[in-house]
This record gives sequence, C-alpha cells and structure tokens, in this order.
Amino acid sequence: MEQRKREREIARGYLVGCVAVVLLWTVASAQLRYSISEEVEDGTMVGNIARDLGLDKNTLKDRKYRIVSSTADPLFYVNPNDGVLYVSRKIDREDVCAQSSACVINVKTVLENPLEVHYVEVEVADINDHEPIFHEKDKKLEISESVLPGARIQLKAALDRDIGQFSVQQYKLSNNDHFRLEVKDKGDDGKIPILVVQKSLDREIAGSHSLILKALDGGKPPKSGDMNILVNVLDINDNAPAFPKHDYSFTLSENIPLGTIVVQVNATDLDDGPNGEIVYSFKNPLEVHYVGVDVLDINDHAPVFPEENKILEISESVLPGARFQLKPSRDLDSGQFSVQQYKLNHNDHFRLEVRDKGDDGKIPILVLQKALDREAAHSHSLVLTALDGGKPPKSGDMNILVNVLDVNDNTPIFSKDLYSVKLNENAPVGTEVIQVNATDPDHSQNGEVVYSFGNSVSNNVFNLFDIDQSTGKITVKGLLDYEQKDKYEIEIQASDRGLAPLTTEKSVIIKIVDVNDNAPEIEVTSFSSSIPEDSRPGTTVAIISVNDLDSGVNGKVICSLGDDVPFALSPSLQDKMYSLVTKSPLDREKQSQYELTITAKDAGQPPLSSEKTISVTVSDVNDNSPEFSLSPYTFYVTEGNSPGASVFAVKASDRDENDNARISYHIIRDGSEDNKVTSFLNINSENGEILALKSFDFETMKTFQFQVVASDSGTPSLSNNVTVNVFILDQNDNAPVILYPLSSNGSTKGVEEIPRNVNAGHLVTKVRAYDADIGYNGWLLFSLQEVTDHSLFALDRYTGQIRTLRSFTETDEAEHKLLILVKDNGNVSLSATATVIVKLVEPKEAFAASDVKSAAKDDEDSNVIFYLMITLGAVSVLFLVSIIVLIAMQCSKSTDYTSKYLPETNYDGTLCHSIQYRSGEKRYMLVGPRMSIGSTIVPGSHANTLVLPDRRRTSEEVRKTLFKQLQRLHPGSERQCSSHPVSTQLQRFGSSQSL
Repeated sequence: MEQRKREREIARGYLVGCVAVVLLWTVASAQLRYSISEEVEDGTMVGNIARDLGLDKNTLKDRKYRIVSSTADPLFYVNPNDGVLYVSRKIDREDVCAQSSACVINVKTVLENPLEVHYVEVEVADINDHEPIFHEKDKKLEISESVLPGARIQLKAALDRDIGQFSVQQYKLSNNDHFRLEVKDKGDDGKIPILVVQKSLDREIAGSHSLILKALDGGKPPKSGDMNILVNVLDINDNAPAFPKHDYSFTLSENIPLGTIVVQVNATDLDDGPNGEIVYSFKNPLEVHYVGVDVLDINDHAPVFPEENKILEISESVLPGARFQLKPSRDLDSGQFSVQQYKLNHNDHFRLEVRDKGDDGKIPILVLQKALDREAAHSHSLVLTALDGGKPPKSGDMNILVNVLDVNDNTPIFSKDLYSVKLNENAPVGTEVIQVNATDPDHSQNGEVVYSFGNSVSNNVFNLFDIDQSTGKITVKGLLDYEQKDKYEIEIQASDRGLAPLTTEKSVIIKIVDVNDNAPEIEVTSFSSSIPEDSRPGTTVAIISVNDLDSGVNGKVICSLGDDVPFALSPSLQDKMYSLVTKSPLDREKQSQYELTITAKDAGQPPLSSEKTISVTVSDVNDNSPEFSLSPYTFYVTEGNSPGASVFAVKASDRDENDNARISYHIIRDGSEDNKVTSFLNINSENGEILALKSFDFETMKTFQFQVVASDSGTPSLSNNVTVNVFILDQNDNAPVILYPLSSNGSTKGVEEIPRNVNAGHLVTKVRAYDADIGYNGWLLFSLQEVTDHSLFALDRYTGQIRTLRSFTETDEAEHKLLILVKDNGNVSLSATATVIVKLVEPKEAFAASDVKSAAKDDEDSNVIFYLMITLGAVSVLFLVSIIVLIAMQCSKSTDYTSKYLPETNYDGTLCHSIQYRSGEKRYMLVGPRMSIGSTIVPGSHANTLVLPDRRRTSEEVRKTLFKQLQRLHPGSERQCSSHPVSTQLQRFGSSQSL
C-alpha cells in the first residue's frame, strides 16, 4: 500500500515537473518586438519589457534581470529596477546590418530564481542619412559614330548605404539630342543605369557630348549624387574629299619651262586622322591630238575600258548618295561613233550617273543608293557597259567587284539569353563554373570578342570568380560560402576589339549548393550553474541554443546528453532551442558536481557534430541531520574529579556543508527529578566537550544518564540527540569504620571477658568494620598491630575473628591488650584501629557475669517480645507473599542479576566481592584479584569488568559465560584461588546477597 502511494507521489512530482517545464518554456519563448530609428541618442528608451511581459518590477533586481550578450559593447542595456530597455550607444544601421533589407537585433534578457529567458527583437529603422555616390565622379566614354541608334552602354550604378525607399530610386540624364536613359531594376542588387543611343552620332558635327547622370534616393527631400559623362565620338571614314570648286580654268603660255606650277588644286576631308588625309592624282592622262587631215570616221572600234575588271572597296558605313567616279571607256572612233552612253546592270545598292564633259567624253559615276551591310553581303558584282552611237552600237564591258569594308557596327551576341549554373560551396580554386559564348558578325578585330565582368559587378565577385578574356570560362578564384551568400548574379560583358569597341552584357546566375561544411554551434546560457539539491525534476538549469549555418538537412541539429546523469535536454517551442532540466532528484552528498557534455549533431552526410561541456554544481540544502559517532555513549568517570574540568566529549558530524553542517551542542534540561544531575554539567556548544561543575561521589551516585542534542545551523535547523550513560568509578576515599567494638562513649575500645579454662580455638570476639568504598577499595583486611602475647591469640585477616591459639595457664596474665588494624586494599590504603581488652576470669565469675547480663536483658526483652512476635508474623506473611510473587515472575523470565557481593567465610582474599552495573540492555560486574599498591583503574576501561549475559539464559549458561570472561580478564586467577576456584565462586554467585 505504501509502495503504491510512493509511486503516485513520484508520478505526481514528474507531472508537476513537466508542467513546470512547459510553463517555463512558454514564458521563455515569449517575444517582444520594438522599433527605433538609427542614430538616436544614448539612453533613448526602447520599450518597457517588464510591463509588456507582465513581470513584477519589484523582483527584477533580486532576480538579477539583465541582458546576455556575446559582445563586450552591447547596443542595449536594461534597467534592473524597472525593466526598461535603453540604447547604450548610437546605432548606425549601415554598420550593424550593412545592406540587409531588414535590420533586426535580437536581445536576450534573463531572470534568475526561477530561470526565465525572454527574447526581444529590436528593429532599427533606416533614416535617409546617406546620399547616392557614383564610383567615378567623371566618366569618359568612346563611341564610334558608326554606332546605330539603339546601342546600349551600361554604366556603373550609384551606391547608397541606406536601404528601402532611402536607397537609389531613380536616375536622371541631362537633356540632349543623342542619348536617352534606361534603368534596369535588379531587385536586391539595385537599379542599373543604361545609356541608349537614340540618334546617330556624327563626329564631324560634334566630336564629343557632355552629359550629367544624376542618382536620386527616395527621401523627402531626396538626396542625390552626380556623375559627369564625356562621350567622345570616334571617327570612321564616312566623308569623301571635297574640292572647293567644281571646275578649275586657267591659261597657260606655250613653251613654259618644265616644272612650272600651272595651278594648285585643294580638297578637304571632314574625317579625322588617316581618314582625313588627302592624296592627289590625275584621273585621266592628258591627251594631245594633232589634226592634220580631216578623215571621216566609221564605226570600226568598240569601246574599251582601261580595266576589264575593277575592284572597289567601299566601307559599309558609307551613307547612301556617296559617289564613286569610274574611269571612262575609250573608243578610237569619234563623233557619233564614240562612247555615247553607259549602262549598269540591275542591283539594289548602286545606280549610275554619267557626267558629260563635252570633248572630253562622258564620265561614269557610281552612286550608292542603299546602305551597304557587310554582314549581309560582303561584296557586290556589277557590270558597267559602254555603248557607242553606231547602228548597231558596239559596246565594251567592265566587271566591277565592290568589296564592302567592315566597320564596327555590330555588338557581340551571346549564345543564350540567360546563363544559370549550380556550384557547390567550397569548390576548389580553379574549378570551372561555366563558359559563356558570344559572337560578333563583324570582321577581323571588329569581330574578335573579349570577355570581362560588367561595370555593376561588386568587388566581392572579383575576389570570388575569374573570367578568361578569350574563352569566356568563369572559374572559382576564392572561397565560396553558402552561408554568406547562396546566389550570385554576375553581369558578363562581351566586347569586340574595334577602335571603338562595342559591348553587350548578359547575366550569369550562379546558385551555390550547400554542403555540410559547418558543424553545429552550441551556445549555453547557463545561469543556474549552482542548483539546489532539493530541486524538483523538471527544474531548468540552463538554456541551450544550437545553430548550424548549413541549410536543409545539413542544418537540422539534434542535441543529446549522456544517459548516466540526472539531467535531460527538453526541446523548446522555439526552433533549435533546448532547456537543460533535471530529470531525477539530486543528492549533493552523493555527487556535488556534474560535468555535462552536450553533443549537437547535424543530419548531413557525413554528419558533423560538436560538443560543449558545462559544469553544474549541486548546492547544499539542509536535508541531513547531525549524526553522532556513537549511540548511546558510555563514559566512565572516576569520582573526585576537578570541578570545571572536561570529563568527556561527544562528537557529531553532518553530511551537509557550510552553515548546514555547522553543529552546536546542548544538553536537554527538563527540570525533572531524574534530570537534576544535568544542572551540574555544562557542554561546549562548538566542540561537544562536557564539563562537570562539581566533583562526583561514587558513594552518593554511581551512575546517571542524560541526553545531548546536536543541531546544525541550517534553515530550518535539523537536530539529533544521543543518550549519554555515565558510570562513576570508585576511588579509595573512605577509611574503614569500626562497627565493633564500639564503646558507649564512641571510642573504638572494647573489653571481652573469657574464662581462663577455654580451649584453643575459642572465639573471643569478632571485630566488625565497614568501608563505604567498593571493590578493591572496599576490601578490608584485619591484622594484629600490638598484642601482649602472640602465642595466645590469632586474628583472622579476612573475618576479624579473634580466637585463642592455646589454652591459658596459670602463668598467663589476667588481662591482655590487642590493637587491631583494619585497612582497605586501595592504591593508597586507608585504615582504622580498634583496641580489644581481653580479661581472663575464673569460670564462676564468667558465668555470674553472664547471668547478670542475662537478667538485665530479660527485663528489657520482656517488653518487646510481644512486639517482636507481631513483627515476626507480619514479616513471615510478607515473606510468603514475596515467595509466591517471585515464583510467578520466575515462570515468565529468568533470574535478574543485580549488584551483589561474593562473601566467603574462609575466603583467602584472592577474589573479593563484586558489583554489577546496568547500561541499556547490558549489565556489567566489576571483579578482580587483589590489586598491588600503586595500581589504578583507568576510567572507561573494561579491564576488570564482566559483561553479564542475558537474563533469559539458564544458570549453567551464565556460569559458563562468566567463567570464560574471568579467565580472559585474569589469566591464572584460578591458580591464585586454589582453595576457592573460580567455578566455586561462580556457584556461589547466585546466592550472594545484594549490597
């Protein structure tokens, strides 16, 4: 029944402990969220945590309310008096949270006794305290004038340390005719400005353009930053040389010397550099004709071109309307039979114009009527036909091959619209990530593509990745950490090698794949490093938080604790939080300290783990009462002790520690009659030494008992008591007292009259003496100190009987004086003397004296006979009743042994009388042979003590037990008691009378 009740109590205790854990964790997982602006002054109030959580502010200081922070300079502090959270120093959101979209600082607050953990989230709101800044204050761009409208040039974005609406929200471009602005929104990576050509550039009109790009944030008013852009227009050979005059006319005298300057022509070219450098030459050779005879021509010659095949190289950048003069065809005929017209075969890009120069003939001019595109057709084959005026006309052909010269008018084109790849974190340096590919339909260096990172790429990307300029391979350059960033979007720029390079950009998305490269981290918020040993199961010792920077299964952590400790880990309502709780009762006296090893292991493959060891000390509570070293105590104290001196001491110990183990002693004094002796005792409360305030007298008190209480100093105090049995040991402090002879005046002198005719061995008288001491100190020996005639009288040394040694003669004196010495057997013997006068009288005188005495006695006795008879009858009745009672008691239990002497008529002194003591359930008998002078009995020693057996044993068992003890205590005592062996003495033990 009691076992079931105990089990129900234990189950109830565990249930209470579990409920306590749930309640604790409900409180511990409660969270508050406050919001403050950055840059607020020190001491600014954040929120009243105590009020918002419903905590009693009067207990906060005693419960050591505080913030737990891993940094030496925390951002916040809590007032333990009122539970208000304050800012401890200025907070710059950009320093604390960098470019994070939300800046939330987790604050952990703690209360002790009992342990409570509260989490407070403080959101630091951004203010518009930073303006946008461009990486370059002045930017130079070189753009070829051949770039077609729609060309896009990406610029580096402005940086603003603020976030959200206070980050860069828009860009503005200064007003101009040739460029407009587009903005590409890349989400978290911000907005990218792109310069778009909206009108063809003409270097000959404007060699450069000055622009201002302005970045504005979303503040009110907004903050801004500017970048000056200088666009230098690169020249292409798009202008033919032009003469200031259409015709030059001059007069030349005949017979002028050779080398004479005839005229100087001048042409200009608006292009720059080599494109604008002009060289001059004759178009047709000068012909001189001498006509001497007028001969009529016939059409006997066909037109002939100087070159049957003509190759022209025309840049594709040449605009429609460009004119290319060709060499005219020659016809030896003249007049109407000369070249009269030119025809050009049908084509889409060129038409023919003919310039009539009169006598100089007709000049064919090739006119570009449609823009050339080398990437569409790198050459064009034309046939120019010259016809004369004959009927039928004769003709001549010239094959014209127009090679279109390339200009850098095409940007590189990537093979994919989007590049995406997955890459394991911690990939070795040099690992190929992806290869991008772009092509440029332009020719030669204008079509050679080089790769690079775009202008918007951060320095961090440059540290992590590298790109091969020629192949477009992206490789790992630095250590990739998924936990720092799990995705990179990199702008890759493909540029050609033209004089004015054209570029295009494409995004490469690199997704970092998490690998199990981070072991779990264990953070212990241990506030109850010392826990009372009476803590209930479920008491929270510490809060354990674990964190694994990996994700997915690699970031799932399981915590464990050894099974051989009375503690357990209980998961909380908050993810990756545990409470270290007690799972079974603690006992400091069995184990006062635990080294607990907490193991955190993730679910990755292979799994990683970490350990954290914390030390938990079990603090003492007063759950152990003092324990005495003996129970009961038995002490032997020799009488005549010095008053005020220590006689003995008790000792108790307590398994608790400190005040709970600090013991004080006191004696129980209840004022009862049996407890009066305690008034003469005093105890040292610190060490248990007991002092007697007076001397003990064995003859007055042989034994006493009292109780000592040992109390610890715990709260509440626990105590224990012990019974102290004290036996007083006798000392020889009483001299023998002569009982007989004792005269009427008190002197120890007696007169004995005996007939002269008595025989040898006649009992003259018996000297009686008493000694209040016991044992050896009470043994009395008689001796003759003085005697008139040593041959007449003998004194028994043990009984004090004086007997005649021989018959008296006539010569013997009539009066003899005997001086009897009675002494005890103490270490220092005490003695007394008695004088006996023996008078020898004649027989008749002796009888007469006897008759006189008898008559006197008869008169005295006649009055008391009646009373004696009544008394004798009453005593007889009482005796019979006592016998009946004893018989009845004997039937239920054996004979009880009390203190007895062992008298013997002819005892020779080897073994004297003994005394028994009772202590609890044991009885002791003090016996022993004669002690020599100077020998002592040591207090507390059992050297002369027999332990009496249980009263229920038979008499035979008692005798055997005592016999063995006597032999052990006094070997050879049987030899000393030759006339009265120990067995005989033991047989007489039962018949000895009580003291």
